[in-house]
This record gives sequence, structure tokens and C-alpha cells, in this order.
Amino acid sequence: MPFAVQVVQMSIFSVLVMPFFSVIICTYNRAHVLPRALDSLLVQTEEDWEAIIVDDASADNTYAVVQNYVQDHANVRYVKTQGQKNLGVAAARNVGIRNAKGVWVTFLDSDDAYEPDHLASRKLLLMNNKNVQMLIGGCRVVGDPWVIDMHDRERYVHVDECVIGGTFFVRREVFDVIGMFPEGAYADDTLFYEKAAAFGIVIARTDVKSYVYYRDGMDSETKMKRGRSEG
Repeated sequence: MPFAVQVVQMSIFSVLVMPFFSVIICTYNRAHVLPRALDSLLVQTEEDWEAIIVDDASADNTYAVVQNYVQDHANVRYVKTQGQKNLGVAAARNVGIRNAKGVWVTFLDSDDAYEPDHLASRKLLLMNNKNVQMLIGGCRVVGDPWVIDMHDRERYVHVDECVIGGTFFVRREVFDVIGMFPEGAYADDTLFYEKAAAFGIVIARTDVKSYVYYRDGMDSETKMKRGRSEG
């Protein structure tokens, strides 16, 4: 399925510089919580990053909220998925990946947040382990830690037993080798992880819990019941 991308604003900075991290933030009708995610990114102690906000057909005031950040920060970009229909987080992530210029691609769900040292801690791990092609893990849950099992919809498993896409750090060229996130699938992040492992991608796990996964509201509960269909 082809996806045309409308780039609303892009500075000369993002064209000339290859950042260490591309942070992809997919959002759909989350204007009320999106500033929490964006503000947590802006206070990172590691500054070598770009942000790509992917608006997946939001009908609220997401555009107005985002413009304040785009106008004030040269390394923040805003793109939209094609059409008026919400495509889901996998498709939106893939749009972000296609626009990414960083050495490493990572994610931040629009209702989650980073601890201030999140990017710095991951950069240290990656710089000290040059053979690693994908880094996962390091999630602190706020709220209900039990989610629907992808293999048995009647069973719940603890988040610690899952892979959380927001914690992924993937070398940009890995997507050229194994492809993008599977679109329209339940637990697309787990499926991508399994595909990477099957391809022999070198995967490391960290226990540094600097990704804050909010599951204390209706949005967070619903996104897991829909297979994380919203970012």
C-alpha cells in the first residue's frame, strides 16, 4: 500500500545534518497528551537528535499543538499520512522511517514519555557495543502492567514479558535489509522484533528503565486492546 507524505515544515538544518537519533512520534487525536511526550524529548541531556511527528489523520487540534514546537525547534518536523483515514501506528511509523535521516531510528508513543537521560543512556550503550544493530527494553510502566497476549486474546501477560516498540533503537539500514513494520497486524512491534531475530540482526537488551510507558488512562488501555493501533 503506497503512502504519500506531506511535509508541512522542514528546516535547512534537517537537510544538511545527519543526527545520531531520529525520534519518530506517531499520533492520532492525542493533542491533549502530546505535549508531555514532546516536552520530555526537549529536555533530553543528549542533544544530537531530530524528531519526526507523524500525524495519522488526527481530527483534533494536533496541528496547532505541533506548530508551536516546529516553529521553535529546528530539529522538529511534522508530516502527515495520506488521506483522511487513520492508518494505524505501524503504517505511521513506516512513514516516519522513510523520512528519517538519523543513524539510529527510535520511537516515542504520543502518550508516553522519556526520562531526561533516555537518549544519552542508549547512546552510551550503542557506542560501547558497535556490533549491535537493534536495542530493546528499558521500560517503566505507569499504571496497569497487564496486557493482552498476542498468542491468546483471552490471556493477559505482564509488560515485562513483552517487547515494547517505543523502546526500539534500530540502525537505519536495518529497515533496508528486513523491511518495515507489518501494517494492520496485532502486536506489530513483536512481529518486527521476531523478523529481525530471524534475519540474524544483532539485538541487545537494556534494563535501564528510562522509557515511561503510560497505562493509567483510557488511551493507553485502548491502544493495547487494539494491538497498539495508535501511537
